[in-house]
Amino acid sequence: MINKFLIKSFDYLSTKSLNICVASLCRVRRLNEAEAVLIDAIRVGVLPDVITYNTLINGYCRFLGIDAGCSVLGRMREAGIWPNVITYNTLLYAASRYRLLSRSLDLFEEMLQAGICPDVWSYNTLIHCFFKLGKSDEAYRVFKDLVLRNISPSPATFNTMLNGLCKNGYIDNALMFFRNLQRNGFVPEVVTYNILIDGLCKSKRWRTAKRLLKEMEELGYYPNAITYTTAMKCCFKSGRLEEGLHIFSEMKALGYTFDAFSYCTVIGALLKAGRTMEAHECMECMLRSGIEIDIVFYNNLINLYCKEGKFEEAFHLIEQAENYGLKCDQYTHTILIDGLCKSFNLEVAQKHLKYMSRAGFDSNVVALNCFINGLCRLGQFDYAMQVFQSMKNKDGFTYSCLVHGLCRFGKFHAAAELLLSSIRGGMKFLPSDKRVVISGLRSQGGFKDAKKLKSKIKMAELLQY
Repeated sequence: MINKFLIKSFDYLSTKSLNICVASLCRVRRLNEAEAVLIDAIRVGVLPDVITYNTLINGYCRFLGIDAGCSVLGRMREAGIWPNVITYNTLLYAASRYRLLSRSLDLFEEMLQAGICPDVWSYNTLIHCFFKLGKSDEAYRVFKDLVLRNISPSPATFNTMLNGLCKNGYIDNALMFFRNLQRNGFVPEVVTYNILIDGLCKSKRWRTAKRLLKEMEELGYYPNAITYTTAMKCCFKSGRLEEGLHIFSEMKALGYTFDAFSYCTVIGALLKAGRTMEAHECMECMLRSGIEIDIVFYNNLINLYCKEGKFEEAFHLIEQAENYGLKCDQYTHTILIDGLCKSFNLEVAQKHLKYMSRAGFDSNVVALNCFINGLCRLGQFDYAMQVFQSMKNKDGFTYSCLVHGLCRFGKFHAAAELLLSSIRGGMKFLPSDKRVVISGLRSQGGFKDAKKLKSKIKMAELLQY
């Protein structure tokens, strides 16, 4: 009797140890080693359980995609271990992450047919997937189905609904839904208010957002750093600089910890308002607080300077970053080239492109796209074509810049030829490229040409499959 108990305990601990090993290896993306550990464990008589396979499925879904995750299901069944609700929730989450709605619905149906009852997280994931694809009505129908099945919605369910409605532009519906929940006894969390405040701020409804902030305080909630940062950003975007700075001061007085993003938001707003001295003081305050300035911080500031056309200051920031021991990345130089091209400083942009090549950046496709776009805006198509032909690597935006540039100057036939060559070359084109060329041909009376182009595009697309 004692021996049997010890054997059972040993087996339990061994499986538990196996699961810990598999989880640890999956976490650091060493999936092949996780598989090897599983094989070795079976060889020595330690059998995996549903947790082992769920862990593997999660790892495959995260790093290799949903197809790799689904491939584990067959092996799981062969081993005599049946999937549970966690298995399907993991796969549903992966499908939602990649916006694969039909796959999500198939998995949900498969789960029901296998006799596995979906839980609240299954429904939450499906609701989130519908909202991500802009299908708000279907998301609401899933929510109603959840309630009709007597599954108690969690706070996460309500937050998913509110977030989805706000993100899809149904802010009034979100507020109505929120008030209806409150009347039915729902106690909101700070994160719930943050979702609504963010939605209201993005819809430029600052007064309603302020009322919600006041309501939070009256109910005894303490707004967190996210609440304040959201409100602060809203103030800056709507031109209420002083109100935004007041929120920033209030955050400091309450002892909230700032990150580089919060400081960058304030510094950017001050620079935009021309209050350079205050911006530098804020930067010094950031340094004193011990926040480590990284290249992302400098990239944001350089981008702001470029938008304002302050290129001397932008170059000075690059120099300052390098003095701090930070290495400017490809994105830094691309921001600068894009700003120069938009301001038609193409000569300086070209010099900086040459500097990028000398500095050893492997691929500067985005920077060259910006340069081509700048040349097209000035009508320098011959030069733009020279740059285009000299590029080793091209993407859809390279073609798009030229197509839109040619159309801007009424060269629709040339744009049509270029669009066709991009599709035939297997390049993905933007829907706007097709629209601008076809509508341009029609505007010049070339209705037959537009019709021919449509059929050629369709044929070129079919040949790619």
